[in-house]
Amino acid sequence: MLRYEDIKDISDGRLYDLNDMVKADCQDCRNCHKCCSSDMGKSITLDPLDIYRLCQATGRSFNELLGREIELSYIDGIIIPNMLMKEGCRFLNEKGRCSIHPYRPSICRLFPLGRIYEGLDFKYFLQVNECIKSNRTKVKVRKWIDTPDIERYSAFVKKWHNFLKMVEKKAAAIEDETKLKGLLMAVIEEFYVKAFDPDKDFYEQFDERLKASLAVIRKFA
Repeated sequence: MLRYEDIKDISDGRLYDLNDMVKADCQDCRNCHKCCSSDMGKSITLDPLDIYRLCQATGRSFNELLGREIELSYIDGIIIPNMLMKEGCRFLNEKGRCSIHPYRPSICRLFPLGRIYEGLDFKYFLQVNECIKSNRTKVKVRKWIDTPDIERYSAFVKKWHNFLKMVEKKAAAIEDETKLKGLLMAVIEEFYVKAFDPDKDFYEQFDERLKASLAVIRKFA
């Protein structure tokens, strides 16, 4: 999801790599769940790995999650799923804790960090106005993100971001509404509705689907 603020106004002015130390550690968010219980609109967008994790956490399919915990939204010229956050996250339990914490989406893992893309690559930045915790401590970025196979994950993020940019560009050039809907829903079907096999490597499955989808999407005029 694109943001249009000047990064100087929302960050500490630095860009971080995986091995950099950043003042992001919220001490396990003790006694605080403000971000999770707030109306964050459509800001928690979900990539295929997020949905793969949510399906593992709940034992439900994408279609079963749709309308209950997630929704489809038209964002930045494409259709993309996001967490339903109108009255706070549906996975926040009665104690104010995340009931799916090991499977939480990537944006939740990042917070209060964000990602900024520079061409084909990206950097991390600290969002200084989003988290109300004032006593955050320094932590290495790769540890904070708490994601196994972080290098493979980073490669996936780049591929997915660049793929979506290509879809956005292709969608913007399509005038026929039927063709446009067909393109956008083909992406949803291939990467979200069609379940990934939990017994196989996610990244290998993603790469196979990406290759096939690129060939299909290039045919849209």
